[in-house]
Amino acid sequence: MTRGSPVKPWLLLIYKIPREPAAGRVFVWRKLKQLGAIALQDAAWVLPGSAKTREQLQWLAAEISELGGDATLLSAEQLYATDAEAMKRQFVEPVEAEYREILAALAGKDRDLSALSKRFQQVQARDYFASGLGPKVRERLLKAQGGTAS
Repeated sequence: MTRGSPVKPWLLLIYKIPREPAAGRVFVWRKLKQLGAIALQDAAWVLPGSAKTREQLQWLAAEISELGGDATLLSAEQLYATDAEAMKRQFVEPVEAEYREILAALAGKDRDLSALSKRFQQVQARDYFASGLGPKVRERLLKAQGGTAS
């Protein structure tokens, strides 16, 4: 974390789910990837703590229970198994790479503004550390759509 900023707690979801049917395991994996969670181990995933991520993981824990599994949601100020900055980078780097891809696509001639806007919203939902590229992408999208950035 950066010096002077408040410590952001981490949320850890640890779960067990029956191997069969495999669709349940795939559903949980896809949902975690959609949220931008990082796997610490096979069934131990982490997200930066916020009211939104807590609610999303609580819903997922309930769905895991409905699939016949068990889920535990923990909050931690630090993850001792890893460096906090390295953990943060695992969330920041993919988001910034996707923002740069959107910017590159906006510079192209055959751009699909609707698809790029949707992709921006998906990336923004995983931008847990408020990348400085997010507002730039938003501004470029608005310009491309003929609007003005506010």
